[in-house]
Amino acid sequence: MVETDRPRRWPAYAVAVLFLGYAVGKAAFALQARLGFPGGPPVSAAETESYFLDAATAQWFATASGVLGACVAIATVTALGRRVPRKLMLLVLLGMLVAVGGGAGIMIVDGFVGMGVGWQWHHGLLGILVIGLFLEMVRSYAAATRHVAA
Repeated sequence: MVETDRPRRWPAYAVAVLFLGYAVGKAAFALQARLGFPGGPPVSAAETESYFLDAATAQWFATASGVLGACVAIATVTALGRRVPRKLMLLVLLGMLVAVGGGAGIMIVDGFVGMGVGWQWHHGLLGILVIGLFLEMVRSYAAATRHVAA
């Protein structure tokens, strides 16, 4: 692999698009006061009633987290985002990796092995893609800001 001086921005843009897609899907379900995600497994009424928040509120919070995630992804490749201290941004990205990796990991395991959630094999492939894109975004940010921190 050839190393260039120019950072790769497309992984951050792809992650931002995925986060925005997540936010739009969650907003659609919030408007319907339903839990779940369009194209994902259905959530039973018993599961819906077991949450301490009503479905619409929970989905609006998830919508906000998707928009915030997209903003952080874009911040990794913009001049304004590069003004954030490197250690702080890497800490935020680590927290996001835990959240994204957890959700994608469940999609992967349930999609290929089956845990009873209802994700299918193509959701598992999407989970692998999401983790790979996110890791590449973090690697690209770390490489682009390495000389700044030194």
